[in-house]
Amino acid sequence: MMKEIIVTPLSQELRESLQDKINQKTKPPGSLGKLEKLALQAGLIQETLTPALKKPAVIVFAGDHGIAADGVVNPFPQAVTAQMVYNFLQGGAAINVFCRQHQLQLIVVDAGVNHVFPRHPMLKDRKIAMGTQHMLRGPAMSQDQCRLAMEAGAEEVRMLHEGGCNIIGFGEMGIGNTSAAALLMSHFTSIPVADCTGAGTGSNTQQLAQKKAVLQQVIQHHPSPRTALQALATFGGFEIAMITGAILQAAALKMIVVIDGFIVTSALLAAVAMQPAVKDYCVYAHCSEEKGHKAMLGFLGVQPLLQLDMRLGEGTGAAIAIPVIQSAVLFLEEMASFSSAQVSNRNSI
Repeated sequence: MMKEIIVTPLSQELRESLQDKINQKTKPPGSLGKLEKLALQAGLIQETLTPALKKPAVIVFAGDHGIAADGVVNPFPQAVTAQMVYNFLQGGAAINVFCRQHQLQLIVVDAGVNHVFPRHPMLKDRKIAMGTQHMLRGPAMSQDQCRLAMEAGAEEVRMLHEGGCNIIGFGEMGIGNTSAAALLMSHFTSIPVADCTGAGTGSNTQQLAQKKAVLQQVIQHHPSPRTALQALATFGGFEIAMITGAILQAAALKMIVVIDGFIVTSALLAAVAMQPAVKDYCVYAHCSEEKGHKAMLGFLGVQPLLQLDMRLGEGTGAAIAIPVIQSAVLFLEEMASFSSAQVSNRNSI
């Protein structure tokens, strides 16, 4: 049974005081650009004039997709999902490097990989099934499975929050999940699925054409889902559904939510459809080079923090962005004001 999650709109009570504090720092107004907006957002989320980042973490959810089993929509075999999970556990992936560099806790969750993993201290077993169903034969998962996945993601966030974490990023691993994300994007934005579909892990021209054709067949096979939950169950993946639940829970707990790239943003589209206020708690780490992500961000009406031409997934964009958010809260806390530094500002001239 999924616990009800309610995301409340950000309180605006401190906005004027926070903005005044930002403006009184020893700098021309607005000269720290996006960092000033981040400092304001962090203060509003945490409902304080002295926001701070505590025990930042990244959760990577992994799952397999039935649509990827025959290799038509993806150049890499489905077995790569499990192989990459082992790479995470051995510390060899990009997300491991960046989390080590920035001292971020990294958790890996088996949401539904088509493999049985031995116990490992870094791996959480939340497996719903051995991958989703092929969407040309039926919905990717049942609505009950979708609810279970969302609750599993939410529970992972609750445990981190109870341990003191107040900023969290999400990543994913799942061969075929750009197909699921493109279908979700098309449903929630009403953009034709062909315009939402990119190369993913590296499709060539012929493979991309096949991928678009298959996803168009999927759209035609399913009548338009009536609810966000039904859409997530029809087109999503277990890892995407867990991220949706995790985003909702993190926002409900007033955590700073760091959104990664194309796949994570597709989970956010479902979350926003369920609880629109969730957007206010999110920092959009970067604009992925995966086709469709820029349009996703445009649909949401938000600006990415970074533009690094990345499209790896795994939560790598989020891991790179968290130190930038840290810079924003540190300048707000540690930078001198005009009065404390005895520096004349434009109002005193």
